[in-house]
Amino acid sequence: MVDLVRQHAPLRDEIDAAMAKVLDTGGFIKGPDVHAFAEELAQYAGVRHVIPCGNGTDALQLALMALGVGAGAEVITTGFTFIATVEVVGLLGARPVLVDVNPCTFNLDPEAVERAITPKTKAIVPVHLFGQPADMDRLMAISRAHNIPIVEDNAQGIGARWFGLGGRRPDAPMTGTLGALGTTSFFPSKNLGCAGDGGAVFTNDDDLAAQVAMLANHGMNQRYHHEVIGINSRLDTLQAAVLRVKLPHLERWNAARQAAADRYDEMLGDLAGLRTPYRDPRATHVFHQYTLRLASEQDRDACVAFLQGAGVPTGVYYPIPGHRQKAFSQWGLSEVAHPQSDRLAQQVFSLPMHPELTLEEQCYISEQVRTFVLQN
Repeated sequence: MVDLVRQHAPLRDEIDAAMAKVLDTGGFIKGPDVHAFAEELAQYAGVRHVIPCGNGTDALQLALMALGVGAGAEVITTGFTFIATVEVVGLLGARPVLVDVNPCTFNLDPEAVERAITPKTKAIVPVHLFGQPADMDRLMAISRAHNIPIVEDNAQGIGARWFGLGGRRPDAPMTGTLGALGTTSFFPSKNLGCAGDGGAVFTNDDDLAAQVAMLANHGMNQRYHHEVIGINSRLDTLQAAVLRVKLPHLERWNAARQAAADRYDEMLGDLAGLRTPYRDPRATHVFHQYTLRLASEQDRDACVAFLQGAGVPTGVYYPIPGHRQKAFSQWGLSEVAHPQSDRLAQQVFSLPMHPELTLEEQCYISEQVRTFVLQN
């Protein structure tokens, strides 16, 4: 699905040198590379503050903690996502309120969000799934109308831009910077990945930035003076050093993903019964995944098996949506209908997608997909 060995090969000397410098200086925790990376990522994203942390799940938890989410609160989000988005709500003692998604973008349906708001709603968490931005114009309007902050789960969308109705322009804001807070993950397979775990919180709010930084440091600003109960979550210096090497290549890598998606579209777009990814004209899609949709679960599973037999890896994200997860059964989430999420969970699958994909590889992958669809 990804080829990190091929990605790292041309950067190997630079990565080795950056890591060796950390080893030579011994600054493994909160070393200078962590602060430098935070500043460089903030400049790249066009946001005032980036607070690095241990992983993308911690980033979500810290963002919600900074907003005071806890027992008795409700957080509106999607169940068609990786479990972490919903999991952190439960970890804080709050109630996740899951709503259905748009069948084209696979992202939060704004109308469903508005219907789900109650006096207990403390935050809205849209996920920019597979690299496709959620409808931030509509969601931000809902946020302003109801005075409910947005936390963007941007783990899969780093580098994507939201143009809205203003037309495509280079200075359009990036996803992760539009809400009160944004979060991301540097898991190795992400569009910007490190060599282990890592994450970050984005915000333009000085007070929220200070709160997140304190919460990530055991609730401490001054050593041994703990203002609140926090957690221990930090990006280690070795990972920051790797990310500093890789960040300057992110725009090129995202462009390569988009070019690869265009080639897949050309090779597969004419097949009846196979739906290629939607592109919202108000945004850039950075294709963390290239996700196809077939008519049924039987067709999807048969296609995945066929491709596996042909040596083509696939990913099924996400076969059990949040409202059907046993871990969340205490909230009775399955009692609310989520027809779009259920259909997507049964019908979608993703093809290999990374900047190093060659035309030859994509031709072979597409040929195998075409063979299955035409034979069935």
